[in-house]
Amino acid sequence: MCGKNVERLPEIARSVAAAGHEIGNHTNSHPRLDFCSRDFIYRELASAQEKILRHTGATPRLFRAPYGVRWFGLKSAQERLGLLGVMWGTIGRDWKWPAPRVAKLFLDQARNGHIFCLHDGRTTEPAPNIATTLAAVDAMIPALKERGLRFETVSQILCPLS
Repeated sequence: MCGKNVERLPEIARSVAAAGHEIGNHTNSHPRLDFCSRDFIYRELASAQEKILRHTGATPRLFRAPYGVRWFGLKSAQERLGLLGVMWGTIGRDWKWPAPRVAKLFLDQARNGHIFCLHDGRTTEPAPNIATTLAAVDAMIPALKERGLRFETVSQILCPLS
């Protein structure tokens, strides 16, 4: 979750947490982190941590860098905040591709332990259109379940015995 989105829509963030979904930190404002100072990077992560905790009661332990961009200073910020960096196996490009193409990509790439990346909007915009994302998910979840795959949190994938 991006801190700005959590702050703007706290009831949605709370409902996600209440439904039992694992919540990760995705910075406060979704900036590219390349060419940013160590202090800026830390403030982005720390601000998101604070907002997510305040509005959901959950302290994220996972972090994914916006755009997948990692930079000097990110590791130390993650360590200070107790965040494990996690990347994706397949990114859906759901901000620019039509739903059938996104669903096909995921169906072609799916395998045990694979992490998919989808979006609730590309940035921290007030009213993102997520119709493509929802349509892709509606198409692929039944197909993946039919193959015998199941959905787990990142922590369940990384630490299956805990």
